[in-house]
Amino acid sequence: MSIEAEALLQEAKESIEAAQNYRSELQQRLHGLSQARKQVRGSSSQAREGLKRHFSELQTAVSRLLTERLSVLLSEVDVIEQDSVRPLDDCQKLIEHGVNTADELLREGEVAIRCGLGEKEDLLGCFTKKALHIHLDSLPEVPVLVDVPCVSAQLDDSLLYALRDRVSRHGSVSSHPPVQIEELQERPGSVLVRWCKVDDEFAVQDYRLQYRRSVSGQYPGQYEDTYIGPELEFLVLHLDPHTDHLFRVCARGEGRTEWSPWSVPQTGYTTLAPHEWCPGSEGYILSSRRNIAMRSDSSPSKAGVLYSNAPTYFCGQTLTFKISATGQMDKRDSIGVCVGCEGEAESLQRDQAVCISTNGAVFVNGKEMTNQLPSITLGSAVTFDMEVVNLLPISNNNNLSDGGNFKLRVTIGSGNREVVFDWLLDQGVDCLFFGCSLAHPGWKVLVF
Repeated sequence: MSIEAEALLQEAKESIEAAQNYRSELQQRLHGLSQARKQVRGSSSQAREGLKRHFSELQTAVSRLLTERLSVLLSEVDVIEQDSVRPLDDCQKLIEHGVNTADELLREGEVAIRCGLGEKEDLLGCFTKKALHIHLDSLPEVPVLVDVPCVSAQLDDSLLYALRDRVSRHGSVSSHPPVQIEELQERPGSVLVRWCKVDDEFAVQDYRLQYRRSVSGQYPGQYEDTYIGPELEFLVLHLDPHTDHLFRVCARGEGRTEWSPWSVPQTGYTTLAPHEWCPGSEGYILSSRRNIAMRSDSSPSKAGVLYSNAPTYFCGQTLTFKISATGQMDKRDSIGVCVGCEGEAESLQRDQAVCISTNGAVFVNGKEMTNQLPSITLGSAVTFDMEVVNLLPISNNNNLSDGGNFKLRVTIGSGNREVVFDWLLDQGVDCLFFGCSLAHPGWKVLVF
């Protein structure tokens, strides 16, 4: 094959490869468009159902309230009517009785007048006595109309105007929530969720973070609240590795009680095993998840160092110790990280380890630094951050275990202060143990 033919063949192959890549990129964009359309359709459907359900419940509630109020007012009318008509009925009975008595007297008088002369005197005498006894000059008092209740209902349109005004402003529809999840970062047995406000005009008072766990690729459970507060990030603990979790966040405006629409749910997971203390260590009691260690009084004289169950701390991560209970301080106390486990060691204040004591002193390979951090108290959070800094090439194939000069830049933070130093090791390491030694009982340390 000639050089020109080979060049054309190579150019054709490159064009085919470019076309394949181009088609692949377009197919990915089509998939992205499909996901976007699915989100628009799905969220619109959910919004419609939510609006219909809410306003249906609102109509039912308002109708019930109006019916109850109408029943109360009608009952008040009934009571007034009954109380007002009762004395009128009594007066009517009295008058009707008088009318009947007067009719009877008139009949008797007409009979006395029309009778014969022999009976007239006796009948007229009896009639006159009866008339005097009846008191024909005594009449019952009938109330005038101004003294009789005239029932009326006082109704105005203020409620309708107020209701119309509130209804016209009730609810809203937005195409984008005011806050979105910005980053999901895996941590040992946890995920660090960061979010940001995307609506500059929305004044935020609090954020609300929720998550739910995947089961066989589905999300059957309900969302759970995991954080409410003003911060823009939160570490969600106690997550199973290699398991998807859905996260979403919303916000509440200043002076408001209702929450904003939820952000677009984001899927996150961690592949890192959670940090755990080593079980069976004398003088320490562990929680069921082994992430909390409590110094017990079973070995008050000597308990040694409680190490992690495995070297699960990797450079580039943040290791945090949270103090949830305190005991008596001791200069031998230590919390930190180390290259290996030395079973006979009483403290991490030794070679191949960096640590902080409960009094705030910082030790590197057993030597105390000049810089000191605040003393550890109830609620203190001590953080360790490390990054690799090589003085010289470790080996030709860059294998960390081959030895050589190896340096880690360590940052220890506590109480809004931090110290930064270089930790020189005689061999490279890619993972480290953590540990603590506490001389007196009462201390409780959470690691994450």
